[in-house]
Amino acid sequence: MLTLFRWLLRLTVALIAVLVLAVVLAWYFAVRSLPDYNASYGMSGLKAPVEIVRSTENVPHIFGQSDEDMFFALGVAHAQDRLFQMTMLRRAAQGRLSEVRGAGAFAGDVLVRRLELYRNAQASLDAQDSDTRTALEAYSAGVNQWITEVNESALGRGAPEFFLFPEQIAYWQPADSLAILKLLAAASSNAVPAEILRARLSLAAPQYGPDVLSGEAAPAGLPVYASLFPGAKFGAPAPQDGTEAPRDPSGFLRPALGLGGNGFAAAPDRTAAGGALLANAPHGPLTAPSLYYLARLQLSSGGVIGATIPGIPAILSGRNPHLAWGMTPSAIDDADIFIEEIQPGNSDRYRGRDGWADFASRREVIRILDGEDQVITLRRTENGPLMPALERGLRDIIPQGHVAALGWTGLSREDGTMSALIGLMRAPDTDSAAAALSRVVAPAMTVTLADGDGIRQVSAGLLPGRSAQHPTGGAMPVPGWLATTRWNGEMPASAADPSGRAPAGILIATEEPGAAAMRRGRLTRLLQDREVHSRDSFIAAQTDIVSPAARALLPLVGANLWFTGEPAPAGTIDAQRQDALALLAEWDGQMNEHLPEPLIYAAWMRELQDRLIRDELGPLADDIATLHPGFIDAVFRDRGGAARWCDIAQSAPAEDCTTIARQALDRALLDLTDRFGPQVASWRWGDVHQARHQHPGLGGLPALGWVVNLTQSLSGGSFTISTSGLLGRGRNPYEAATGAGYRGVYDLADPDSSVFITSTGQSGHPLSRHFDDFAALWRRGEYVGMSLDPDLARAAAIGTTRLIPESR
Repeated sequence: MLTLFRWLLRLTVALIAVLVLAVVLAWYFAVRSLPDYNASYGMSGLKAPVEIVRSTENVPHIFGQSDEDMFFALGVAHAQDRLFQMTMLRRAAQGRLSEVRGAGAFAGDVLVRRLELYRNAQASLDAQDSDTRTALEAYSAGVNQWITEVNESALGRGAPEFFLFPEQIAYWQPADSLAILKLLAAASSNAVPAEILRARLSLAAPQYGPDVLSGEAAPAGLPVYASLFPGAKFGAPAPQDGTEAPRDPSGFLRPALGLGGNGFAAAPDRTAAGGALLANAPHGPLTAPSLYYLARLQLSSGGVIGATIPGIPAILSGRNPHLAWGMTPSAIDDADIFIEEIQPGNSDRYRGRDGWADFASRREVIRILDGEDQVITLRRTENGPLMPALERGLRDIIPQGHVAALGWTGLSREDGTMSALIGLMRAPDTDSAAAALSRVVAPAMTVTLADGDGIRQVSAGLLPGRSAQHPTGGAMPVPGWLATTRWNGEMPASAADPSGRAPAGILIATEEPGAAAMRRGRLTRLLQDREVHSRDSFIAAQTDIVSPAARALLPLVGANLWFTGEPAPAGTIDAQRQDALALLAEWDGQMNEHLPEPLIYAAWMRELQDRLIRDELGPLADDIATLHPGFIDAVFRDRGGAARWCDIAQSAPAEDCTTIARQALDRALLDLTDRFGPQVASWRWGDVHQARHQHPGLGGLPALGWVVNLTQSLSGGSFTISTSGLLGRGRNPYEAATGAGYRGVYDLADPDSSVFITSTGQSGHPLSRHFDDFAALWRRGEYVGMSLDPDLARAAAIGTTRLIPESR
């Protein structure tokens, strides 16, 4: 027995030693991948020495003697801090995530392959001007030189995440940057999900019309969807698994995600200091690290500083000495779903414009980690590629014997958008900027501009040329074989939404209608109520957390519920209802994380909308994850007889809207009591409204995810200017799934007082102190300085990286 004990003791000690050694080795190699910002590197491809001066916030200020070297050094800086993010974005754009993520990423890869993002990016290289091609090649060379340095100096593979993935890091190509820009364009467009939802609503409740959730009492000229396909058979809406909301497998971007943002500006005569002001806040998924990375380049045309996306060598929102700009996804409808009829008895042919035609097809192989390779067949029609898995619910609207094809302006193989972005950085004024932006194809965007003379907005991108006889105007899927549904080429977005100057000295840009329209209304009120603005008033507007939806709905929905009678006995649902209504009656709509009112309001409206639509829409109600205030407003005002939504068809009594409002509030209070106890005043919005910045590589792993994901409570909501969009489904539908990954405010009266912030930090390395050092500032609505003064950058530098030309 003693011998057995000794051997067990020795084995235990040996296992502990092995475990400690493994931890030490893992830590050593992880730390090795942290870049040394005070180092010199010999790199081939440079024309002259370059300095990368890292400011206190780890923002690289790049100084050199040529623009080509500037882009080279930006590639080095991006790769030093965000190499893993860059490779994940590239894989997402190539449709190759399955190679490192396994079968869970397969559906996303199939979708991207069908969109041909990478093939179109490769073809679009020839569409760039010579300066842009030079910039792309120099940027790629810089990324590759850092990869070479990592390999030759054993710098921990460049990022600790790479130890968990079997693939080697492929060298960067100019087409990789164009492909990521294509992925950004695909993620920006929300036209396809909107089309599909309208068609599903029309099939589920044809008596109400496709636009019922917009608050309109009758369809605005849209036909009933089924009437577009006489005699066709549609299946019943398929129930969805609502246990957890799907997240993007790349952690950053996916097609049809629907990005958003705010942009606004004030002309010099509307500012206290006499210089134009501009603010910009693009919205997207909250990740760790943020999608955005701050950088400054000293180009021959002058310094330029602002927000980049690693992998794209351009400042997407920022300023140079004379011009500031901010980009907001445009509300234009840049995509259409075409329903194509398959020839009976021959699945290789479809109904074309001149009769039955063969699909254009090819095959591709998708490699899957720990799984068998999958061969997929990609098919195209005259209208675009077939997209069977394009969007949730698409199969519900495809008649039997038909398939869906996508027409999208971003499918262009002559896309000069990158040239437009490079040209914008060099533009000295708004006129030059507008000229540069004329080359944008996708993403369609509204660009707000400011210079010394004033402010201007430009609609950039291409818009489908639809016939005046188009049956839906692009609002719903249409038969692909009809001449009236075919595109007549493409036209600039500015033709449909002409750009121009600000008539009242104020310009505002938001993305899609709905929540953005309410944010726009709140922004307009804040900006027009002041005759003169300052940088601080713009910051206050950008971080505003008042919900115009709450202010509009609560007096209407609760009109007949406000407490006027005897107090209810303590501990009853009636007493809770009275307490909740008393709080809401005094609330000003501030979605403050420390208050109970935002939580009560959000839970009430969520339950109310579900009760209104559940019996009419059936399983489709599971996919209505966002609040539609216009619909609730129309119902409670009985606009066009919309109050009939309050009557539950399955029940014998005729319910009125007051009854439904009370029942919804009681149900919401019961749910919240189960989670947080009976004391209404002790509940907090921030207990459920938390931002989970998920790491794209390690965030899904139980142990490592706890370390690398960032979670923090957050003020705001889907309808506040400081947007934090709700997840809408799953175990916590109130989770903040989206937000402003970047905020910037540019003051041209004193340009170096401009400020910016991202949602996490500059570094993508979980062990870096710059991985999350912006997160608390971002949460509190604070900023860091944004100066082009080289002396300021050097005075507070945490390190200077020197790149020295070397021939190899």
